[in-house]
Amino acid sequence: MSMVPSVNVAAIDHHDDHRATSPKFNDPSLKSTWSHRVWVATGCTTISVSLAISVVGSVTSHLQLELILALLLGYLFADLASGVYHWAIDNYGDASTPIFGSQINAFQGHHKFPYTIVEREFANKLHMLGCFVTFLVLPMDFMYHDQPLFMGFVGMASGCLMFSQQFHAWAHETKNKLPVIVVVLQDIGVLLSRSQHVAHHKRPFNNNYCIVSGVWNRFLDDYKVFEALEMMVFLTFGVQPRSSIKPNYG
Repeated sequence: MSMVPSVNVAAIDHHDDHRATSPKFNDPSLKSTWSHRVWVATGCTTISVSLAISVVGSVTSHLQLELILALLLGYLFADLASGVYHWAIDNYGDASTPIFGSQINAFQGHHKFPYTIVEREFANKLHMLGCFVTFLVLPMDFMYHDQPLFMGFVGMASGCLMFSQQFHAWAHETKNKLPVIVVVLQDIGVLLSRSQHVAHHKRPFNNNYCIVSGVWNRFLDDYKVFEALEMMVFLTFGVQPRSSIKPNYG
């Protein structure tokens, strides 16, 4: 049972009209544009520079073992960050929310028609994260080029976050349509598995938010971390999480 007190649902506008009909598989909104591809390319280039700085600097400084730890921490941080962000846009805001409105809109459509994510083209899925990575990480490549361990953490974290939507899409795809290496990585827990993520699309739709590997999901759900955050948001802003007030949320 949710920790958040009940409120007047009728007073909340969720802008859900866009979810009334299923999108068509040939819908242009599922296709990649050249601007999408450019942002993905710049994001990948930015991440590659970060990782190159980290590898070269760590080798010349004899910090290879420390680099491995930095990369592992970046990977773990990315999974946690993906869960926090996923929880936030799943439960708060709408299509008119500044900056994040299109992401919120897309994730709400995904909850109504989850299968469409596998039809969405690669750059279409990743371009917004590529844009974010470019603007956030590229300045770090110049500012912290002499700190290889930090750049290793940043490169791994930003890379996993940028590709998290692809990991998410793979978790919705049937195994026989996935590359063997992806299936292996899912089975050993390196990437988010279909069996773990399917719980997120079942009632009460308030768990398993992390979409890189899902390694944090059990801890966050068992200790009701997001329910505690929802209580804090409600007490501060009087806003109820979407998952607890919409019976047909998923």
